[in-house]
Amino acid sequence: MSSSLSPYVVDLDVLHSGIGSKDDKLRRMIGGRFKKHLDFDDQQFDSLIEEGAPNIRDAIRTVIEGGPFNDQHGTMYAYAYKWMCEFHGRFQVNGDFCPMKYDWLEMVDEGLEQLGVTAVDVSSFSHGSVPSPIPSPVDLVPGYGEWSFEQCREALEQWEAATDEAKATVDSEVLHAIETCMGWCRNATALERGVAAFFF
Repeated sequence: MSSSLSPYVVDLDVLHSGIGSKDDKLRRMIGGRFKKHLDFDDQQFDSLIEEGAPNIRDAIRTVIEGGPFNDQHGTMYAYAYKWMCEFHGRFQVNGDFCPMKYDWLEMVDEGLEQLGVTAVDVSSFSHGSVPSPIPSPVDLVPGYGEWSFEQCREALEQWEAATDEAKATVDSEVLHAIETCMGWCRNATALERGVAAFFF
């Protein structure tokens, strides 16, 4: 079974502040910009909605209102948060991570560590969860994680310190994926932002 990673460069403080902000203008702008995508989500999750989960627009409203949440429907709230991230952030190139085999993130992390890049890792995106008070999805999908601006900056410094000889010892596909990750960090630091990513 293949998985995928959806990364964004985003102001993490702005993203977090939307939770519980009660910003109805934000809710309406998200609904307007992503109308067709939200309709698709409702079709994709129709079985969950039939079982009592909120539709995606209601889930977005609940996240922006800060609750009340139903712990059984964390998946819908996590997807609602993804649309907030999509609204505030910039989607990043993810061809090295879509689709990917189950152990790919661990392989990339091993390559990062081999090169002395320890400030960031990609595996954390697969087992983290969206910020509190949003409840975690019951099946932990989507996973979620963040790299701060400081982590991205440090990772780039560590990457630049890695020698060409060291890079030559890393599997070529893994190295390409690492270069992609460093591209995310480069884009984030240029804007003084961080990286948020969702694992599906």
